[in-house]
Amino acid sequence: MDKAYVTIKAKAFQQVTDGIKHGNHFQEQENRINMKQEQNKNTDPRKKGERSHKQKKAIGNKVVGIYLAVLLLILGVLGTAIFVVYQSENISRQVAGIFEGTGQVLPEGENIPREEERTEADTAGNGEDESGVTVLSCEVLPDGTQFSLKGETKGVPDSDDRYLYLLEMDTYEDTIPEDASYIARTEKKNRFMLKADILENTAESRVYSKFVVAVKKDGKYVALSTPHYITNPEALAGYSEPYPESESIKGLLVDPQKLGTSELDDLGVKQAAYNIPIARLLGPSTHSNYPTIIYNYNGKDYTLNGHVVSEYDYVFKTLTDKGIVITAILLNNKSDAYPQLIHPLSRGGNAYYYAFNAAEESGTDYLEAVAAFLAERYRDEEHGIVMNWIIGNEVNVRSTWNYMKYVDIHTYAREYARAVRLFYNGIKSFNANARIYISLDQQWNRNLSSDASYDSRDLMDAFNAIIKEEGNIQWGLAHHPYSYPMTWPKFWELSGEAGEMVQESEDTSMVTIYNIDVVTDYLQKEEYLMPDGEVRSVILSEMGFTSTYGEDVQAAAFAYAYYIAENNQHIDSMLLSRETDDASEVAQGLALGISYQNGRRKYIYNTFKYIDTDEKEAYTEFAKSYIGIREWDEVIVKQ
Repeated sequence: MDKAYVTIKAKAFQQVTDGIKHGNHFQEQENRINMKQEQNKNTDPRKKGERSHKQKKAIGNKVVGIYLAVLLLILGVLGTAIFVVYQSENISRQVAGIFEGTGQVLPEGENIPREEERTEADTAGNGEDESGVTVLSCEVLPDGTQFSLKGETKGVPDSDDRYLYLLEMDTYEDTIPEDASYIARTEKKNRFMLKADILENTAESRVYSKFVVAVKKDGKYVALSTPHYITNPEALAGYSEPYPESESIKGLLVDPQKLGTSELDDLGVKQAAYNIPIARLLGPSTHSNYPTIIYNYNGKDYTLNGHVVSEYDYVFKTLTDKGIVITAILLNNKSDAYPQLIHPLSRGGNAYYYAFNAAEESGTDYLEAVAAFLAERYRDEEHGIVMNWIIGNEVNVRSTWNYMKYVDIHTYAREYARAVRLFYNGIKSFNANARIYISLDQQWNRNLSSDASYDSRDLMDAFNAIIKEEGNIQWGLAHHPYSYPMTWPKFWELSGEAGEMVQESEDTSMVTIYNIDVVTDYLQKEEYLMPDGEVRSVILSEMGFTSTYGEDVQAAAFAYAYYIAENNQHIDSMLLSRETDDASEVAQGLALGISYQNGRRKYIYNTFKYIDTDEKEAYTEFAKSYIGIREWDEVIVKQ
């Protein structure tokens, strides 16, 4: 409501009240006169009557005149108020029609002209309890040089002046810096748009930045909105080839020692995964034939190991030439030479991999450079094309695969979200249709009391909430639906503890391939949908079955699992772990390879080879007797 109207209405009410009080005063005076007349009855009746009549007439005339004056005053005030309301509403309608309200892009740090003393109308609707900004979008504009942030206010916020300001914050910042300068501003209105330069490929690049809408109070900026990132970095990409249509979901964790052979061609592999521990990339070259690479990013030089880079060139180029869709898994290994890569809450721990450091300037600089280098190098056929990028491995297992000292789940999710957002914006600003995934294991809802891990569902819920709050993006899920326990390949036999842990419910303790639909159903909830309303991409980026109970059992388990995944429309790939047995895994009872370490092929080899061909029935028929069925449709349901 317009404050000018409120003020006038209040004054009118006060005047009306005062008028009533004055009217009561005259009535009381008349009553007192009448009482006195009664007391004078014993005086001369004739003279007394004449005086009484004249007094009554005079007082009555005065009262009538006063009442008429008060009535006219009330009508005049109400008329003025109605006119002001009409004018206020008319202006509001005009303002509401101007969404564009484009903020000026002013030189950063420009002094704001001293404002004239504000009138009551200038501060209309300034109730602090009602103020605040909802960000509607934060997107790169079609020209690719600027972005816009659109928003709406709950009420016109109170402040030192009449402006809304757009402020920039770094990924690692949680509050507005003391020395912050605005990058755009606009006059306060219910719906607004602010624009600023992206400054891509400069030291001031805003590709990774987040932005808040603020006002000035007592000379300091006060945030009105939650921080928001640019949500369409793909608009900046120089490579925009469509995501490849794969012939099937069949994939494999490849053995780099076999890339020079014809095995992948013989197997008909359509999807492949490969690890990249990022610290390996950094530093001077370790081989004279592969010179050190100096990569300049946003005005800074970064040193990369030419020998290590050549390894990835070979792997990704070979796989690309075979028509295989590649998934790269980015891992944060410890390096004494680059401690800034490790999150400050992760230093001092002992684990395979550590949380990415998007919490400090030194860490974010390196992560941004690594993201840019990898995305730029592996986006075309020269060095190979990587279309899927997984950030970390089984990050819910805090103590082993994404080490950070124990913190509450929201803090943990927030730090992971920072890193995912950084890689997302960095990678997609080079390769528009690349996909970025988070990695979770099969511990879905165990209500874990141990500090070693978080439940996947809880972590995903917290992560999703943070991402949506700061600008929804198209992240996907890379899930690992191993059997329970992992050393038991017959995932369909649910007796004893397995039957209690693996259930067809969103509250199940564990998710294996048997009940993977729990996850894909969960992601169909409205709060999980992508910005375009679609269900998020799911890939089964790591799963496998040991051959320690027999090669035939391993093959039967794979066939059943493949048909489950193939018939779930929300699963885009299934990558079997692995091409060759790994010695350390075999020692734990996990002989997951389709070949032994000596190269001899297991029974699963041909099942894998033909599972997505016209000959699949001949190579999967045997599995039915192991599962206890006559036809696959007894256990396979389209999802």
